[in-house]
Amino acid sequence: MMMFSISLGLYELAFFHLLTHALFKALLFLCAGILIHGVGDTQDIRSFGGLSLNFPLVTVCMNLANLSLCGVPFLAGFYSKDLIVELACQYSWGVFILCMMFICLSLTVLYSVRLTYLSFVGVYSGGPSISVCESDHSLIGPVVILSFVSLISGPILSWLSFPAPVLIFLPVFLKWAALLFVSISLLAMLSLQRLVY
Repeated sequence: MMMFSISLGLYELAFFHLLTHALFKALLFLCAGILIHGVGDTQDIRSFGGLSLNFPLVTVCMNLANLSLCGVPFLAGFYSKDLIVELACQYSWGVFILCMMFICLSLTVLYSVRLTYLSFVGVYSGGPSISVCESDHSLIGPVVILSFVSLISGPILSWLSFPAPVLIFLPVFLKWAALLFVSISLLAMLSLQRLVY
């Protein structure tokens, strides 16, 4: 999305997305590190599954980061991603560019839902997990702080970066296109996961 925004000449939006993206992506990597450490230092996601029982706090924080990555409304990623998508739709850049943008959004949702499903919903098939990671404050403290910061960074950085509101006028079908693509990719991923298992 940052490169896409730069290619459209929206440099301020690209920098804004860089800041918000850095926060929730860092949270995502910290949570993944805790999970990897907790399941015996394996990085094979196929051996994950059902970890929400042993890692409830990490589950909440990681899902918060995943939802923010997908651009769910009122999380940090929404404030930058939605603005880039709507400004790209407002200007006539061509149907091909808009389709590529919506496909990229859909792929983000696909791999985020896959990560959540394989880590927390599926059946655990690895060795014994170490839930003591949740009681280690040196591991959990930064995750909780970063979760809070990534929650409030979207609106705060938006108000600081763009003091005047941006007015965007779009046809109804373009306004709902992002939600439609995200919903289709979400349903596709869930149906693919059911076929695999």
